[in-house]
Amino acid sequence: MSLANYEEKATDFGNPNWVAYQTIVRTEIRRFTRIWVQTMIPPAITMTLYFIIFGSLIGRRIGEMGGFDYMAYIVPGLIMMSVITNSYANVSSSFFGSKFGRFVEEMLVSPISNQTILLGYVTGGVARAVSVGIIVTILSLFFTHLAIHNIFAVVSITLLTAVLFSLLGFINGVYAKRFDDVSIVPTFVLTPLTYLGGVFFSIDLLPDFWAGVAQLNPILYVVNAFRFGILGVSDISLGWAYGILISMTIVAYVIAVRLLANGAGVRS
Repeated sequence: MSLANYEEKATDFGNPNWVAYQTIVRTEIRRFTRIWVQTMIPPAITMTLYFIIFGSLIGRRIGEMGGFDYMAYIVPGLIMMSVITNSYANVSSSFFGSKFGRFVEEMLVSPISNQTILLGYVTGGVARAVSVGIIVTILSLFFTHLAIHNIFAVVSITLLTAVLFSLLGFINGVYAKRFDDVSIVPTFVLTPLTYLGGVFFSIDLLPDFWAGVAQLNPILYVVNAFRFGILGVSDISLGWAYGILISMTIVAYVIAVRLLANGAGVRS
């Protein structure tokens, strides 16, 4: 096979360079598992504190919400919170590290398709998000009883959410010029949206105006769709949740691929 044919094959999305893809995925998984004390333990401790403070202590005063014990009501939201933050943080920090180390340029000039590079990083982010989500779910069983209402919704919403926020983390990593830039979006955007996204309350408790404003928050749809999968209750339509998640994922994917193709934040 000539070099020209190899490059054409490598950049054809229908025939991705699986060797490169598997290498990136293995590297990403080894990266966060090698430093598991920093990547896996802190989220577990943080979520445990949420369970104790909000679920056990404050939850006793609140009683029930949505027809369920308050602890059981907030657990799906806390699991999604861990999935969102870890998928985003893994890809944004990893890709920026690749830029900082200057070896991402070698991938861009090699016969590896942009889609392969992107999917490799996103898969790594999904792997970390799912791993932490499983840990948080196991920990939650020490505080409340969970019975899955719809396994398809649980799995599909988890994967869609992890993919979406991995893509958003990738975009952040592309534009980041300093290590501080990687933490700006999680601190000033993701955290407020997550807290206001129905993790700890039902939007039925809000006045009409603020309930309408809350529906502009995409994390509200993530949390409620996952809560439906676990408990069978939701403040919003499941169809709307899937539609918004899938649409945002497609848009984020197209933007990420175009940024890679243009060499944004890398070729300067």
